[in-house]
Amino acid sequence: MKSNLLKALNWLSLALLYCGAVIVLIQAIWISYGVGVRYILDSPDGMVTEATALLLVPVAFLGISYALLNDAYPKVGIVRDKLPETLQFWVDKLNMLVMLLIGAFFFTASAKAMFKSLDSGAASEILLWPRFYFWIPVVLSLLVFCLTAVYLLLAGRPPRKPQGSAATDNAGLSQNQQ
Repeated sequence: MKSNLLKALNWLSLALLYCGAVIVLIQAIWISYGVGVRYILDSPDGMVTEATALLLVPVAFLGISYALLNDAYPKVGIVRDKLPETLQFWVDKLNMLVMLLIGAFFFTASAKAMFKSLDSGAASEILLWPRFYFWIPVVLSLLVFCLTAVYLLLAGRPPRKPQGSAATDNAGLSQNQQ
């Protein structure tokens, strides 16, 4: 059961990460087009600026669950590393709880913004795209982040496979190279 849930969370976080990568690729192409049109044809395109600005918020959140699953957030462990292992365990749990609470706050704020923009029918000024379209990926990303944080808080991190050891790293070297 735990393994299946972890696989599902990993799959969802990867799907969101790839969606973010596609958005970044689209933004890069669109910005390059906008620069070309502005400076080569001397005809600025206002859609480029607004579209890339609107897409920045979803991109900012699409990779957070992947980063959480892969323990890729920056950490300062000077004090934590000096503590006994049992205390380190509880510090890690407290850290995950704080991350969950912050993620839940952002989830509720973004869900509220999505529903308000859906009800009001607000659209972007130049593109005339409904604003709730931009909130949907943010809400989904934060939901997956919160589910991942709950899983990690309750089940803990799965054991990591060693990247490489001295025995396996030196196995391919000849006696002269060592």
